[in-house]
Amino acid sequence: MTYLFIADLHLSPEHPRLVRGFLDLLTHYQDKNTQLYILGDWFNAWIGDDYTAPWLDDVTHALKQFNQAGNQVYFQVGNRDFALGKRFLKQFNGILLPDVDTLKIGHIQIRLEHGDLLCTDDVSYQKFRKIIRNPLLLGFLKSMPLSFRQKLANGFRKKSAETKQVKSYAIMDVNQLAVEQSLQSVDLLIHGHTHRPKIHHEFGKTRIVLGDWREKTSEAMILEMNENAEWQFIQFKIL
Repeated sequence: MTYLFIADLHLSPEHPRLVRGFLDLLTHYQDKNTQLYILGDWFNAWIGDDYTAPWLDDVTHALKQFNQAGNQVYFQVGNRDFALGKRFLKQFNGILLPDVDTLKIGHIQIRLEHGDLLCTDDVSYQKFRKIIRNPLLLGFLKSMPLSFRQKLANGFRKKSAETKQVKSYAIMDVNQLAVEQSLQSVDLLIHGHTHRPKIHHEFGKTRIVLGDWREKTSEAMILEMNENAEWQFIQFKIL
């Protein structure tokens, strides 16, 4: 069995090359008895499970084939696609994971999360996150017309890009105390979000930061692990 961990794909119709890269990934791992874990920001924005488009139909079709070949997809929401729910995942028997989940492979206890909760120094983002993830507000937004949600998502992305330009590098990275607390009861922490792929050895444990998918460099750092918890940090090429 192969366990595959990816994050921060930011798929969208504006970036068809990234979409093709994801389809290539599914094809590559389709016959490897794969448990695929997508740790947030699968999509650059998600305005609701009722959204449809030809490019997304290609993705769901490939995911159905992937599942029918005996593989399984697990998904944790990120800060860009937190509105994605079970209705979309049901199309290919995908499983929605909680914001923080644990997994045992071999003798290794693993913690999985998107990574934004670890960035506690970014106080303004954490406040916004708490508000926008409120179930009542989220339910209200999902009831609004798709056109309104699309404009809202575009506004969020624009605001996020502007904010990143003025925030310091350190504020947008993980807080070491938050990392230490996350590692207390596990051997390995896997997350994305920061777009700073690296293997860290901290507090006697290991933290692996997955890479974002980049068109400019045509690559993404992904993590592959076998059932004995032997892992490889792989530079996946986006063709």
